[in-house]
Amino acid sequence: MSDPADEHVDWELARRIAVRVAGTEPLYQSYLAEPLRQDFARFVPVAAELVAIETGLETPGEAHAEVIDRTGWIDANIAAFRRLLQPLLGASAGADGTAETSRVTQTLGAVELGSVLGWMSKRVLGQYDLLWASDDDTAPGADASRRDNGAAGGTAGTGATSPGSAGDTVYFVGPNILVTEKRYAFVPAQFRLWLALHELTHRSQFTGVPWLRPHFLQLVNGLVDEAQPDPERLREGLRNLMSLRRSSTGQDSQDLLGEGGLAAVFATDHQRELIAQVGGMMSLVEGHGDVTMARAARGHIPDADRFAVVMHHRRRNVRGMARLIRRLLGIEAKLAQYQAGEDFIAEIEAERGPRAVDRIWERVEHLPSMAEIRDPQAWLERVPAA
Repeated sequence: MSDPADEHVDWELARRIAVRVAGTEPLYQSYLAEPLRQDFARFVPVAAELVAIETGLETPGEAHAEVIDRTGWIDANIAAFRRLLQPLLGASAGADGTAETSRVTQTLGAVELGSVLGWMSKRVLGQYDLLWASDDDTAPGADASRRDNGAAGGTAGTGATSPGSAGDTVYFVGPNILVTEKRYAFVPAQFRLWLALHELTHRSQFTGVPWLRPHFLQLVNGLVDEAQPDPERLREGLRNLMSLRRSSTGQDSQDLLGEGGLAAVFATDHQRELIAQVGGMMSLVEGHGDVTMARAARGHIPDADRFAVVMHHRRRNVRGMARLIRRLLGIEAKLAQYQAGEDFIAEIEAERGPRAVDRIWERVEHLPSMAEIRDPQAWLERVPAA
């Protein structure tokens, strides 16, 4: 039986476009690839221990590092999209249009998805992604021959993922890390440990807090369940967007884009509520990740402060078309989450002392909303001290 998702998206075309947009990186095809893999294999356990000391979160099993190339990152994300969207696309199979219309939709969707994934694959350094499975044949380590793009030793673009290790693997995009180290003259060993600290913090959050991962997936699945194709809603969203853009300030449309890109513009009221819940949760997670990384690096990474300043500037110093793309995709909203989450943690710690965030990990009801992230006093009044 064919996958219903395959009837709506030409995934292979999307992959080909993404791989072409991503391009290759000569540095990753050199002798530098193997030391990169060795370093992350060595630093990930160290980072896991430092994060555990800093957060107090107990994580099951051992963390594993996977160094992949851009094509590996693309393959993993396409696999994640297919799993995530299958219920939606399956439910709408055969609901509209002719075969010709379906084919046009497939092609347009593939071009859009492939272009976005290819563009992003050149920018991501590391990822701990809850939507990536690592215990089936869609994991980054699967079908390795398709992703080996000639790195030294023939293995740097792959990585065998052991069965049953779902949730224990963090991914690092080797070509982008090498380019970043060269561009900013970073000391490789220090920068790689610094990156590992951030990704291992996310692993500690989602494996050390029993309810956090199921809650996140419930919110995401809720968004998918609500995302039934509705041409009239799309037309209405376009009309509203154009109307807001023609207004005196366009502030409302800017606010919607800032909340979650085009997804927020075309969302229903209930979907925007879900987006706000996801935004509040991810602001906390990202802010906690940056705070933990900075504290765990003390005494271990001399250049940590410089890394933070340079990477913050790298995030913000984007102009022209790249900035527009980030805004439309909701990446601008994600970047704002980093700072909002850090500010939230700083304020609740100022009120209740270090590790005030531990109170949140006790139960799902203690999660701050997006409004509380922006107004920490509201959260302090709602959630009593331990």
